[in-house]
This record gives sequence, C-alpha cells and structure tokens, in this order.
Amino acid sequence: MARLLLFNKPFGVLSQFTDRGSPTVRSTLSDFIAVKGVYPAGRLDRDSEGLLLLCDDGRLQARIADPRFKMPKTYLVQVEGDPQAPALERLRHGVQLKDGMTLPADVARIDAPDVWPRDPPIRERKHIPDNWLKITIREGRNRQVRRMTAAVGLPTLRLVRWSIGDWTVAGIAPGQFAEVSTLRAGTGGL
Repeated sequence: MARLLLFNKPFGVLSQFTDRGSPTVRSTLSDFIAVKGVYPAGRLDRDSEGLLLLCDDGRLQARIADPRFKMPKTYLVQVEGDPQAPALERLRHGVQLKDGMTLPADVARIDAPDVWPRDPPIRERKHIPDNWLKITIREGRNRQVRRMTAAVGLPTLRLVRWSIGDWTVAGIAPGQFAEVSTLRAGTGGL
C-alpha cells in the first residue's frame, strides 16, 4: 500500500524539500515534513495555500499529477471585483490563455469560506470589493487558476486548494499533515 500524506501548505512555502540557488532563505517542505521517501504529487505555487499531496509510490504520484488523468482539483479563490454572470460563464466554457484554451471549469460564487487566516493577510482596498469563487479544474497548467481569473478581469487575491479528487484539506491546520490509506481515501483503485 502506498504512503500518502495530505499536507496543508502555508502561504510562502515552496512545494519542494530544498531551495538550491536562492540568495534568500525560503521555507520548504522540509521545515514541516520529516517523513522520508515521500515526494510531492504535483505543485502548489509559493503564494498559494492548501492541499499538497505527497506519496512514496511513483505510479500513484503520476496518476495524481499527470493531466491525462484529469483528476479534479478544487480551489477556493478570493478575487478582486464583483464576479458577474458573463465572467463566470467564460470560466465555465474555458478561457483563452497564452498557452491555449483551458478546459471548462466548474465555477460557483460562494460566501466567504471558514478558512484559516492568511499570514500575511491579503491587501484590502477600501473602494474595490472582493468576493469568493469555488473553481474546479481538471488540468494543471502553471498558475492556471490565477491566469484564468485575471483573463476575465478578476485578479486573484488568495488561492486555497481545497481538494484533489476525493482528498481534502478540511480539518488539517496550516503546516500540518495527515497520513491516509490510499484504499480508505477513495482512490478508485489507484
């Protein structure tokens, strides 16, 4: 049975165990995870938070991270502005980015979720509203959700990956991880 960790990556942490070549010291996974032999299945940008899966099985790692398998990834996204129906429909049908058209996304406007405070907090602008979206994508381009929301005029202020497939970060504090059984976690035979 593969070993699988669900890690709640804090803002500002790199999705790797070392930070070679940087003139400044940046926080990495090794600051939080002392489990040997596990590696990230995919990435989460330094300025994004939430679920990062780590495992010790290359086949499982590939199945989670490889876009061919179209594993759904759900994000809670705080955007600047007031999302209206035309922008949401564009996200739902796919958005043209510099690297091509995205696949359609599941998108819903949501109330502010009950998530941990971000450190540092996001900037607040007195005269510009912010709102939350729940976005599910089935591909994983570099900074894709941020680029999609920007393309429809809704810059991302905060991005929290809430789930990948059946795995979720619910109940896991930032900087903490939980180990789960791949059979119990609903991998669908992965």
